Amino acid sequence: MAELSTFEEYRTRLWGVAYRITGSVADADDAVQETWLRWQALPDGEARNPRAYLTTVISRICYDQLGSARSRRETYVGPWLPEPVVGDDRVLDPQDRVTLDESVGIALLTVLERLTPAERTAFVLHDVFAVPFGEIAEVVGRSPDSVRQLASRARKHVRATGAPRRSVDRGQHRQAVEAFLAAVTGGDFDGLMAVLDPDVVWRSDGGGKVTAARIPVTGHEKVARFVHRLTERGYDPERMAVLVRDVNGAPGLVFVDTVGEQAAVLSFTVGEDGRITGIDAILNPEKLRHLDLGAL
Repeated sequence: MAELSTFEEYRTRLWGVAYRITGSVADADDAVQETWLRWQALPDGEARNPRAYLTTVISRICYDQLGSARSRRETYVGPWLPEPVVGDDRVLDPQDRVTLDESVGIALLTVLERLTPAERTAFVLHDVFAVPFGEIAEVVGRSPDSVRQLASRARKHVRATGAPRRSVDRGQHRQAVEAFLAAVTGGDFDGLMAVLDPDVVWRSDGGGKVTAARIPVTGHEKVARFVHRLTERGYDPERMAVLVRDVNGAPGLVFVDTVGEQAAVLSFTVGEDGRITGIDAILNPEKLRHLDLGAL
């Protein structure tokens, strides 16, 4: 039986791989558990390179999941956004801090939804985790040269979509989020306009479970008016807490009512000039059920 200590050494990396490939906390958790069961059944010494073996196993599990997930998302009501990771160290593997901003942000994960399962898997494994093409070939059942082409196509697609990049400065990012929050809670329309980029895009994922915009809202004036209307209708400071928390590795907002039964998670993309270029609002309760609202 393979050792638990070896598996635990790579658990954070494995979860990070699974989450980036699937965009789902629940699916990532299931994939890690399945990988552990397969590792546990492996005779001692069978895997000469545990890191490579475990990465291949969990990647294959996630690659297989993507097929069924893709068909479900084609019938999804409104925009599909990934399940958010709030204040969770599993996305903060020290080995991957260099690529964290681009690899785990809600904005980029949403762009990855447009790739084929093979392209997405190749992109995540090669561009984020530096897995050799030969090992990726075992996951997707292609030749190394074919995998190289998959990763190249995925990379070009990501660049072509203009996937937003976060500001390099974490402090600047947080400052923008706090300015947004102050404007929203203070009813400061001009302040809200000032912190939004002229071409800002608001996406909201209600999944047909709660009220949400089914198409993106674009432009700082439209977004500001949209947010202002939402605040007037639904924000009551006596029953709702708004918390600044890390969302997928960067400062974001979590809205929680006083009984902890409802929530909304907002992820922000901030440009180099300190203005918000993108807001992704996850409202679908099924995508938030993994959160321990009382502990936030």
